[in-house]
Amino acid sequence: QVQLVESGGGLVQAGGSLRLSCVASGHTFSNYAMGWFRQAPGTEREFVSAVTWSSGNKYYADSVKGRFSISRDNAKNTLYLQMNSLKPEDTAVYYCAAVSLVVFATEPDLWDYWGQGTQVTVSS
Repeated sequence: QVQLVESGGGLVQAGGSLRLSCVASGHTFSNYAMGWFRQAPGTEREFVSAVTWSSGNKYYADSVKGRFSISRDNAKNTLYLQMNSLKPEDTAVYYCAAVSLVVFATEPDLWDYWGQGTQVTVSS
Protein backbone atom coordinates (compact mmCIF):
# COMPACT_ATOMS: atom_id res chain seq x y z
CA GLN A 1 0.00 0.00 0.00
CA VAL A 2 1.39 3.35 -1.04
CA GLN A 3 1.95 5.83 1.76
CA LEU A 4 3.12 9.41 1.48
CA VAL A 5 3.75 11.07 4.83
CA GLU A 6 4.52 14.79 4.99
CA SER A 7 6.18 16.69 7.79
CA GLY A 8 7.84 20.04 8.40
CA GLY A 9 4.96 22.46 8.26
CA GLY A 10 4.45 25.16 10.84
CA LEU A 11 4.09 28.84 11.59
CA VAL A 12 6.73 31.22 10.28
CA GLN A 13 7.03 34.97 9.81
CA ALA A 14 7.09 36.50 6.36
CA GLY A 15 10.58 36.27 4.89
CA GLY A 16 11.34 33.10 6.81
CA SER A 17 12.01 29.56 5.64
CA LEU A 18 10.63 26.07 6.11
CA ARG A 19 11.57 22.68 4.72
CA LEU A 20 8.89 20.13 4.03
CA SER A 21 9.63 16.43 3.82
CA CYS A 22 7.64 13.56 2.35
CA VAL A 23 8.56 9.95 3.01
CA ALA A 24 7.24 7.53 0.40
CA SER A 25 6.71 3.81 0.87
CA GLY A 26 4.86 0.86 -0.60
CA HIS A 27 5.76 1.44 -4.24
CA THR A 28 8.65 1.76 -6.65
CA PHE A 29 8.64 5.33 -7.90
CA SER A 30 11.32 5.10 -10.59
CA ASN A 31 8.76 5.75 -13.35
CA TYR A 32 6.97 8.45 -11.42
CA ALA A 33 7.18 12.12 -10.75
CA MET A 34 6.67 13.35 -7.24
CA GLY A 35 5.61 16.79 -6.28
CA TRP A 36 3.95 19.29 -4.02
CA PHE A 37 0.56 20.91 -4.24
CA ARG A 38 -1.09 23.38 -1.90
CA GLN A 39 -4.60 24.40 -1.02
CA ALA A 40 -5.67 27.51 0.85
CA PRO A 41 -9.16 27.79 2.36
CA GLY A 42 -11.79 28.44 -0.29
CA THR A 43 -9.42 27.80 -3.18
CA GLU A 44 -8.66 24.91 -5.48
CA ARG A 45 -5.63 22.72 -5.00
CA GLU A 46 -2.76 24.13 -7.03
CA PHE A 47 0.53 22.79 -8.35
CA VAL A 48 3.66 24.03 -6.61
CA SER A 49 6.58 21.93 -7.80
CA ALA A 50 7.53 18.48 -9.06
CA VAL A 51 10.58 16.36 -9.83
CA THR A 52 10.90 13.24 -11.95
CA TRP A 53 12.15 10.56 -9.63
CA SER A 54 14.80 8.97 -11.85
CA SER A 55 16.10 11.81 -14.02
CA GLY A 56 15.63 14.63 -11.54
CA ASN A 57 13.97 17.09 -13.90
CA LYS A 58 12.37 19.86 -11.87
CA TYR A 59 9.26 21.96 -12.43
CA TYR A 60 7.94 24.98 -10.55
CA ALA A 61 4.86 27.14 -10.53
CA ASP A 62 5.64 30.73 -11.51
CA SER A 63 4.52 31.93 -8.08
CA VAL A 64 7.32 30.05 -6.30
CA LYS A 65 10.19 30.17 -8.82
CA GLY A 66 13.35 31.51 -7.25
CA ARG A 67 12.01 31.00 -3.72
CA PHE A 68 11.22 27.29 -3.46
CA SER A 69 13.52 24.39 -4.29
CA ILE A 70 12.48 20.76 -4.72
CA SER A 71 14.82 17.83 -4.20
CA ARG A 72 14.72 14.12 -3.53
CA ASP A 73 16.82 11.51 -1.82
CA ASN A 74 16.31 8.31 -3.77
CA ALA A 75 18.02 6.15 -1.16
CA LYS A 76 15.69 7.39 1.55
CA ASN A 77 12.60 7.56 -0.70
CA THR A 78 12.15 11.09 0.56
CA LEU A 79 11.00 14.24 -1.21
CA TYR A 80 11.81 17.72 0.06
CA LEU A 81 10.57 21.23 -0.54
CA GLN A 82 12.81 24.03 0.69
CA MET A 83 10.73 27.18 0.98
CA ASN A 84 12.55 30.50 1.37
CA SER A 85 11.36 34.11 1.40
CA LEU A 86 7.93 32.95 2.46
CA LYS A 87 4.97 35.27 1.95
CA PRO A 88 1.57 35.33 3.66
CA GLU A 89 0.03 34.18 0.38
CA ASP A 90 2.02 30.94 0.69
CA THR A 91 -0.21 29.99 3.61
CA ALA A 92 -1.94 26.71 2.76
CA VAL A 93 -2.05 23.00 3.42
CA TYR A 94 0.79 21.46 1.43
CA TYR A 95 0.34 18.00 -0.03
CA CYS A 96 2.90 15.53 -1.32
CA ALA A 97 1.78 13.54 -4.35
CA ALA A 98 2.97 11.06 -6.95
CA VAL A 99 2.01 10.53 -10.59
CA SER A 100 3.03 8.11 -13.30
CA LEU A 101 5.26 9.71 -15.91
CA VAL A 102 2.83 8.46 -18.54
CA VAL A 103 0.28 11.06 -17.45
CA PHE A 104 2.51 13.61 -15.74
CA ALA A 105 0.84 17.02 -15.73
CA THR A 106 0.19 19.77 -13.22
CA GLU A 107 -3.54 19.09 -12.91
CA PRO A 108 -4.09 17.53 -9.47
CA ASP A 109 -6.87 15.24 -10.69
CA LEU A 110 -4.32 13.27 -12.72
CA TRP A 111 -2.11 12.44 -9.75
CA ASP A 112 -2.34 8.95 -8.31
CA TYR A 113 -1.22 9.12 -4.70
CA TRP A 114 -1.53 11.77 -2.01
CA GLY A 115 -0.30 12.43 1.49
CA GLN A 116 -2.47 13.76 4.28
CA GLY A 117 -1.08 17.29 4.06
CA THR A 118 0.87 19.59 6.36
CA GLN A 119 -0.16 23.12 7.32
CA VAL A 120 2.09 26.04 6.47
CA THR A 121 1.13 29.39 7.93
CA VAL A 122 3.07 32.57 7.12
CA SER A 123 2.32 35.57 9.30
CA SER A 124 2.78 39.14 8.09
